Amino acid sequence: MSDKKRAALLAGAGLAIMALGAAAALLPAADGFLGSAVIGVALLLAGIVEMFAGSLRREVKPYAIAAGAATALAGLLFLVNPTTHFFPTVTLVIAWLLIRSLILIYASRHTGDGVRTWMSLSAGMDFLLAMLLITGLSIATIVISLFGPTQPLIASFSWVLAASFFVTGSLLLEVASCEIESPSSSDK
Repeated sequence: MSDKKRAALLAGAGLAIMALGAAAALLPAADGFLGSAVIGVALLLAGIVEMFAGSLRREVKPYAIAAGAATALAGLLFLVNPTTHFFPTVTLVIAWLLIRSLILIYASRHTGDGVRTWMSLSAGMDFLLAMLLITGLSIATIVISLFGPTQPLIASFSWVLAASFFVTGSLLLEVASCEIESPSSSDK
């Protein structure tokens, strides 16, 4: 595959994940919001896109694919076991965020400066979101102030997804940019 095509596909994957993030941010405002099923589908789709983008990477391919696989697996778990109980749901989201942040921080040690910065930001965002959920700080407060009363737990998760997806999409755009600037060493 040509370097130009690889860069275009990586950029497209980044934009697709950012679009999923924008959709996730708007979920609480949607009528007939389906809760955990929609969160599961968003995670699954983002994971599949991220695994595809990871397969295009040069240096950290296994780690990039693993981060996408963690996201897809979390989505599948949401779809297979759509629960409305707080503890199992929040535990799943926290586990997904922590696993993803560990994969990304490790992978960032094997990349070049621009990509390392964005991988670290993505890992940091996921870790921060996990800590917010662990400590009980509610993102739902922001959602309720913007959209009015909604299902607070699912609304919180939609904002967690939006934040994580936006940074992940930005990371993929940086990888695509590096691919264009230095085709032989985008991840170095």
